[in-house]
Amino acid sequence: MTTAKLTQATKHWDIFCTVVDNYGDIGVTWRLAKQLAAEYHIPVNLWVDDLHSFSHILPSLNPALRQQTFNSVNIFQWNNPLDISYVAGSVVIEAFACELPEQVKSVIDKLHNQAQSVAPHWLNLEYLSAEDWVDGCHGLPSTQPSGIKKWFYFPGFNRKTGGLIREKNLFNERDQWQANPNNKMALFKQLGLRGIHVDDTVVSVFSYESPALTALMAQWQTLAKPIHALIPKGRSLTSVAPLLPVDVNDLMPGQQFKMGNLTLHILPMTDQIGFDRLLWSCDFNIVRGEDSFLRAQWAAKPFIWHIYPQEDDYHLVKLQAFMRIYCDNLAAEISTAWCEVNLAFNQGDQQAVVNYWQQLHSVILPLQQHALNWPNNALNDADLASRLVQFVKNS
Repeated sequence: MTTAKLTQATKHWDIFCTVVDNYGDIGVTWRLAKQLAAEYHIPVNLWVDDLHSFSHILPSLNPALRQQTFNSVNIFQWNNPLDISYVAGSVVIEAFACELPEQVKSVIDKLHNQAQSVAPHWLNLEYLSAEDWVDGCHGLPSTQPSGIKKWFYFPGFNRKTGGLIREKNLFNERDQWQANPNNKMALFKQLGLRGIHVDDTVVSVFSYESPALTALMAQWQTLAKPIHALIPKGRSLTSVAPLLPVDVNDLMPGQQFKMGNLTLHILPMTDQIGFDRLLWSCDFNIVRGEDSFLRAQWAAKPFIWHIYPQEDDYHLVKLQAFMRIYCDNLAAEISTAWCEVNLAFNQGDQQAVVNYWQQLHSVILPLQQHALNWPNNALNDADLASRLVQFVKNS
């Protein structure tokens, strides 16, 4: 690798991302990079350590290429050490506490300590959380050994935080899509899904493994109204394996299995636009991690959040913090049913998830209305990219 000339060369931004759990971290950073390029005309270099996983949500990406460009974002293979020349820009973001390459930190430090040079703004983009302590930690600096400050940027649900990722036209596009049922039916056909009628209940499932999912699907088989579960190949299907007549490893997109009044459809992987439209088209979404969690909220449909498990069940603390703000103005019977079904799913409690799903079904209409109102309340006037650009200007 060659080192950069020690002056700030361009106004581009660098975003570094290590891929965790295949799609979550890269999903967030890819959306942010695209939005910065499209809406703020900022040149963005996105450095990713696992292009193969990235290609699942960006099918045109070639994992064998070290450098390529999509949606006006330059995508680089992040090898350690870097084997691509690094030129410092105006901002460098380490996503979710990933460790910057030593070459990059060296360039930043030298720019900071050299006269007549401008060091990049250095930010750590943190995970999304609704916990109270986030308000006080957002925007705090950490002075590095060289003297340069690294700023901690926390996404969040109120004006004291860094906001939430949402593209400028997203809600208008969603509303136009959902206004015409032909859109969802055309999407189902495009995905190779057969036998779904316009009034059938459709649930998308993108979760981690959970015995609660097995219990739910067993219950869905007995419902009076047809229900369709749409599941991509991956971790969710491990929980469904006991219900299937074939080995999970042999499943192919487009296959479907009818079990009572439940039809299970195997989904192909899709890009982010396709995933958003899938969430918009379903009646209920079971999602995981951070990126799909937020997109389920923007879909304005009821959902279960299967949060990433952490030691000592700390993920349940995060779940409960979000549930408090999501249910702040909900009637008790709606709030209880929704919170308990989320807790039961995350704890793998089979009996509880079935019981509370039945209660949830009895309050589904007001819950749907709440899901429709929530996105505008959660946005708090400004999205993450807008606040991030302003934060850089102010700091």
